[in-house]
Parts: sequence; structure tokens; C-alpha cells
Amino acid sequence: MRFFAIIGLFLLFSFDQLKAQTEDFIGVDFSKADSVARVHAGRPLSNLKSLADSLTNPFSTDVEKFRAIYTWVCLNIENDYHLFTRNQQKRKKLKNQEALANWNAKLHEMVFKNLIEKKRTVCTGYALLIKKLANYAGIDCEIVDGYGRTAQANIGGSGLVNHSWNGVTLNGKRYLCDATWSSGAVDTEKKIFIPHYNDIYFLLDPDLFIRNHYPLDTTWTLMENPPTLQQFLTRPLIYNPIFPYRITTITPEIFTIVAERQKPVEFHFTSPQHISVNKIELIIVQSTGPRSISPTIQHVNDELSGFSHTFTKKGNYDVHILFNSLYVITYNVQIR
Repeated sequence: MRFFAIIGLFLLFSFDQLKAQTEDFIGVDFSKADSVARVHAGRPLSNLKSLADSLTNPFSTDVEKFRAIYTWVCLNIENDYHLFTRNQQKRKKLKNQEALANWNAKLHEMVFKNLIEKKRTVCTGYALLIKKLANYAGIDCEIVDGYGRTAQANIGGSGLVNHSWNGVTLNGKRYLCDATWSSGAVDTEKKIFIPHYNDIYFLLDPDLFIRNHYPLDTTWTLMENPPTLQQFLTRPLIYNPIFPYRITTITPEIFTIVAERQKPVEFHFTSPQHISVNKIELIIVQSTGPRSISPTIQHVNDELSGFSHTFTKKGNYDVHILFNSLYVITYNVQIR
């Protein structure tokens, strides 16, 4: 899993300029909201109402108010690795929804105390703080619990409820965001949190958000026809830099591909916008190590693009697809 950990940290410092928020707010200038959040850096959490007022009073629109809150939380709260580990271990042992609900209630108390005193928390604390600050500002915001999909979790199997994020109502419409994953990343090898703010998960389009977030309450997919949990767990593994391409359909739509030697494996992507990729690369990893291949991407039409690769030897391969030198998708390919 070390290779996946390296990918995760590589991505953390690779996509500062990528934007993928919902089209409803494309073109909105959030620079003032981000500036206000930075002006109030270091503020204590002893008076959340006062903090919420300071962050939101300069703005007349709810989306700017919420952006200031979101940015402040991401910049000022650290992920508590040790509490994160304890929470993951506990959740793995829980066998039913009632036990999970009881643990979450207890966790909320621990998380909130740790958050207020140390400004350190786990996903539940990030979501709780976003909710409280937004509510003080008169914005309807909820905590959403569910399945977070990473290189270390929820690839196949029956799934593990391991993550929390937020649903927020702005201008009468619901949106999704994840302050935990916007604040930085945990290096599981070094057991430390590396802070690094990015806004890729700020009001991300639901069709993209569902790629690595699946809520217990499926109304929070905000989709008319969401995938099933099993479909979610068996999809290809995707990484953040794919989101600005707004790819809604990936083929094959399963993580583990079983194919025949000497027969091409087709990879296709559907997006409402023309996919502009100057360089596409495959990194194919086997027991002998990784090798890099540069396939030619073909645009079938304005929405459908793809390429193929032929595996000449039997074996089990991890196949990573890179767009413009950034990891976007991982498959496991089994060649018979």
C-alpha cells in the first residue's frame, strides 16, 4: 500500500489550481471570502457565534458566507491522526446501524471536546464545526455520514461506514462539501497530518462527489438515479485531479477487470465538455515493478474519449491512468 500512499501525498501538492465546483457558482469570485477567513486565522473556538459573525458579516450572499466558514475551518483545524485511527478501528467492529449510531453519539462528544480545546479532530468534528458555524449564520447545514472511498478503504467488500461530510442549502438548493478532505491529508506511513488547503470538494457536483462519497441516507446523493452501494464499492478508484474534467462515465465501470492476453482492453471517458489532455500516461505495476506507457487518446465525439492497451502476458496488474502527469484513475487488471 506504500505506492498508494505516495500517490495520495503526490496529489495533495499537485492540484492547487484545479476547480470543479458545481456549475451554479462557476464565475463567483471567492477571493474576498478567502481573505476574510485568513484575516481571522488563529481565532479560538470558545465563542462560535462570535466567530461565525466575524466570518460572515462582510457578505450579503449565503454562498460567500459559507465559503468564508469553509475556508476558515480547512485552514485552522488539524486532522487528529490518533483519534482518526481509534475511530476507524471502532467502526470496523460495529455490526449494525444501532451500534454505529450509539458510537457516533459518543464520538461526537469526544470530538467536540478535543476540537474546542486543541483545534484537532476527525471528519466528524470538521462536519460538526461546519454545521454549527453555518447554522449560527442562518444557513441550513447538515452532517452526512457514510462511506468514504480511498486507496485504503472501501475498495470492494461489503463496505465500511468511515466518513462524515456536509450537506448545505444555498438559495433553496442542496449542495455537498467535504472540509476534511479539503484541509490536507494524513500520511499513514509517518502517522502525521499534512495541512494543505484545496477547495476541490467545495460544492462539488453530485455526479462527481458520488465517486468517493456514498451517504447512508441516499437522498444525500442529490441524484435522481444514484448507484447502489455495491456499484459504488466496485467502481474504479479515482483521484481528485479527475474532477475538473467533469467525467461522469468511466468504462470499464469496475475496479477489477478480467481480460484475455493479446486482446485490447478499452478505456473510455464521457464528459459534457471536450476532454483536453495534452499527455496521457499509463503506469502499469506488476511484481517486477512499474513501467510507463504513453497511449494515444482518441476523441470519438465531443463527449466520448478513450484509448486501448493490449497486455501481452498473463498476470495481475495495477493500472494507473494519468492525465497531464496527474493520477486520475486506478484499476486492477487480471490477464488470463
